[in-house]
Amino acid sequence: MENYPIEYYEFFVSFNEGDYYTCHDLLEEMWMTDKGNLFFKGLLQMSVSIYHYEYGNVKGARLMMQAACDYLQSYRPKHWGLDLEHVYQFIEECLSIFPKKIDRVPFDEVGNLPRLPQLVLYLEE
Repeated sequence: MENYPIEYYEFFVSFNEGDYYTCHDLLEEMWMTDKGNLFFKGLLQMSVSIYHYEYGNVKGARLMMQAACDYLQSYRPKHWGLDLEHVYQFIEECLSIFPKKIDRVPFDEVGNLPRLPQLVLYLEE
């Protein structure tokens, strides 16, 4: 059983609860100690993307999810107990769902945006 930083475990809990803002903080803390780690950066961008989308920033969501896609590529198929093929299915679905011709919608219209799929993250040993 591998020993991961406590922030990594907390990231899984926060992500699965839909608290993407906390995910950003947890991952940023880990990334700051290891700036070359694009795995943390990719997960961070994925979380930020969903957060942006939930607040109507569709363009920001698209850009962040594309960045996550690029950053995580070299860690496939599995890294640090995370099945990235499972994550990639989600990333690619999101990228196809994000409206292409909309950059931003007012917060009270976010409910009209296409819904994103649900991704549940879990650690595999």
